[in-house]
Amino acid sequence: MEPVAGARHCPFDYAEALEFDPVLRHLMTEEPVSRIRLPHGDGEAWLVTGYDDVRTVTTDRRFSRSAIIGRNFPRMTPEPIVQDEAINVMDPPGSSRLRSLISKGFAPRHMERMKVRTQHVVDELLDRMEEHGAPADLFEHLAAPLPLTTICEVLDIPEADRAQLRAHARTMMDTTVENRDDAVRAKADLRAYFQKLTAQRRENPGDDLISALATARDGDEILNEHELTVMAMVLLITGQDTTTYEIGNIAYTLLTRPDELAMLRGRPEMLPQAIEELLRFIPFRKGVGIPRVATEDVELSGVAIRAGDIVHVSYLTANRDGRKFDRPDELDLEREGPSHMTFGWGGHHCLGAPLAATELQVAIGTLLERFPALKLATPAEEVRWNKTSIWRYPLELPVTW
Repeated sequence: MEPVAGARHCPFDYAEALEFDPVLRHLMTEEPVSRIRLPHGDGEAWLVTGYDDVRTVTTDRRFSRSAIIGRNFPRMTPEPIVQDEAINVMDPPGSSRLRSLISKGFAPRHMERMKVRTQHVVDELLDRMEEHGAPADLFEHLAAPLPLTTICEVLDIPEADRAQLRAHARTMMDTTVENRDDAVRAKADLRAYFQKLTAQRRENPGDDLISALATARDGDEILNEHELTVMAMVLLITGQDTTTYEIGNIAYTLLTRPDELAMLRGRPEMLPQAIEELLRFIPFRKGVGIPRVATEDVELSGVAIRAGDIVHVSYLTANRDGRKFDRPDELDLEREGPSHMTFGWGGHHCLGAPLAATELQVAIGTLLERFPALKLATPAEEVRWNKTSIWRYPLELPVTW
């Protein structure tokens, strides 16, 4: 086994439009399994970059998410975004029970209802954008409000509470150190809000997703109040921000690539496949997310990982692995082949992926159909990008039609 060199300090702060992070590119080509230090948390971690190695770490029982609980693990944000009781830090079989309960909420019959609702929201938002007139900010008119409105509809969160909840979620995603106290407070406020709301839904269930979770049974078991509170928080946070940013990123990518845009306009039936390729291609976050801990010694690509070591994976680099994807750095809307890892992999593959895919298809498809002459209202190099979040996205996207 190869000796391991010293750990590399990885701020993962690269945010030039949607260019691929050169540090990640160096690591994936030169040191596919490497030692890194991150901006926050104690000590060092492994970073695993190859598609097959990432698949191993995310599916092999010798790597545990729950083993990070109580550890000040290396991470991107000052305050961990994840809650100790959240499904994101559970291992099977505990997580399997929860996942099967939760996936009932995203069953095809529910998805059909969500798709109709999403189409209604998109139509309303684009009506308003048309009334506003060109130029208009696509981020403000479509990307920002759509996923929040949709997930709040699905969770049946009162209109009056939505803006505050979104502000809390955003505060928790900020990577700046001076934000730490605010992030701790935002997390506590969100938790208190959902504690109250989930208790009410357990008493008086409706036909929303929280009620479905509150009443879902697995034999004699139901979700306990902590699990239910935290799950509602996870759904709100992950159910809106990421989809907002991807609508912005996908719109920007298409509007700066006339050939791909023309292809989609001419063949709208390609949209689902095209969205999958856009999700693979766009590096929509910085660095890494929630790590795992090796519970025994494991060898990955000739490198020895010891029991107790913290292991991060990069879905971004897995999506650009040339051993899996032909011409990995090219956007090919007709690409067929392995699945991308943008929604994660294995036991922690995003449960809300069907909803996200539905929102992206409805939003982008309707946008292209309704505005056949849509184009950026400013030169691409003048679009301003977020620099302080773990997510990469345009702060505004002025368009004209």
